[in-house]
Amino acid sequence: MGTIIVLALVAGAVVLAVRSMIKAKKAGKSLQCGGDCSRCGGCRE
Repeated sequence: MGTIIVLALVAGAVVLAVRSMIKAKKAGKSLQCGGDCSRCGGCRE
């Protein structure tokens, strides 16, 4: 029973992470650095 609960928690975390990445991509942000090039300047040199 404990294994099922842990598996459900891990699966939920993965779903939330993927959902966040998709949302960021749709907003036009880079998945590698978060899209804040004013701070790093490494993406578009």
